[in-house]
Amino acid sequence: MAPKNVKGTLPGHFRKTGPGGLGLRDFARWYRGREIEQWEMLDLAAVERLSRLLLAAEREGRHVFVMGNGGSAATAASIAVDFSKTAAPKGRRALKCISLSENAAFITAMSNDHTFDDIFVKQLENLLIPRDVVLLISGSGNSPNLIAAARMARARGARTAALLGFDGGKLKALVDVAVVVPSQEYGVVEDLHLAVSHVLTFFLRQRKN
Repeated sequence: MAPKNVKGTLPGHFRKTGPGGLGLRDFARWYRGREIEQWEMLDLAAVERLSRLLLAAEREGRHVFVMGNGGSAATAASIAVDFSKTAAPKGRRALKCISLSENAAFITAMSNDHTFDDIFVKQLENLLIPRDVVLLISGSGNSPNLIAAARMARARGARTAALLGFDGGKLKALVDVAVVVPSQEYGVVEDLHLAVSHVLTFFLRQRKN
């Protein structure tokens, strides 16, 4: 649960970027301290629940669709590579993981001809089946295109999860599993999202069964 002093935000809106007036070394120490705080507060029970969704998808041969905007799109791309290449123990098939943030032609066509809010929904309409996993990545938790994707995924009978920041935003209540990094620094949120993805990747890889 996010501390009471962590407020919500809108996509791309910065509440804090640092204390101001520091030299590089002091700023780096300050930033490192914020990361350590988030590691200590990380909801490992939620991360474990997310790992169970991934394990179920692997057993059942379901797809994992991951998506995000901006920096979270880059994290989604990294997750898709890690889950579909690195996460499998030796001799076992990896997860069927696809990033929906990567199809630039489709995304720009939808944005130009219709609306950016539907760039993920329209891809899911063609691909998603019940018990697939939809993993949404958002600092604010308030991106309209991710909210639309979460609602559509639940209506289709998919399992849903999100990596979030700040207070979790609207997405927190729309997914089965929410891993919230309760920081007001976007960089720290995105760093921890990537770290969680690596925890999951190498946890899955090192399994014995």
